[in-house]
Amino acid sequence: MSKYYSINEFSKILGVSAQTLRNWDANGKLHPHHTSTNGYRYYSHEQLNQVMNVKPNLNRVTIGYCRVSSHKQKDDLERQIENVRTYLIAKGQPFEIISDIGSGINYKKKGLKELIKLITQNKVEKVVVLYKDRLLRFGFELVEYIASLYNCEIEIMDNTEKPEQQELVEDLVQIITAFSCKLQGKRAGKARKLVKELIEEGDENDKNNKGNVDTQ
Repeated sequence: MSKYYSINEFSKILGVSAQTLRNWDANGKLHPHHTSTNGYRYYSHEQLNQVMNVKPNLNRVTIGYCRVSSHKQKDDLERQIENVRTYLIAKGQPFEIISDIGSGINYKKKGLKELIKLITQNKVEKVVVLYKDRLLRFGFELVEYIASLYNCEIEIMDNTEKPEQQELVEDLVQIITAFSCKLQGKRAGKARKLVKELIEEGDENDKNNKGNVDTQ
């Protein structure tokens, strides 16, 4: 099923004004796909691809993307991969699995860069992730927008909020550590103290959680 954009949506994606699109329509450079009975112009996704010089690719695949924050979570990563693989096999479509070990705020992970590269090469039909934050903790909407430009859908298997306290702590530590490197004197000392407290709190929560599991 083809996707259609209003003149305002289409203009924002292309980075031109709505009036420019009206001018293109008037001079024959680009006519809308169709005009509604009330006079609104609508453009198709095929037209978007043509304007952006994106060639159709009939051999696009689905990518299952899996991620954990640290090597301590390798078992969790394997379970995540197995869940995503089982889900995609049931769908009966060609797929590949890309996995990463790295923070949800790290944009330089090898797997994530490969995923975005494949999307922008128009080789990906759909990206499937178990939870929203498995793709990125911050910036999911940006990747989703980039994917939409190449008619690539991002599907979240489970939309249930699933807070991972230890991962949140690790992400916060990374942010504060990077910030503290730019500080000097007392402010840097306070930042390092905060990092230490976060790590200690995370370790204590881990111990408590393990104790709760053992007693159940």
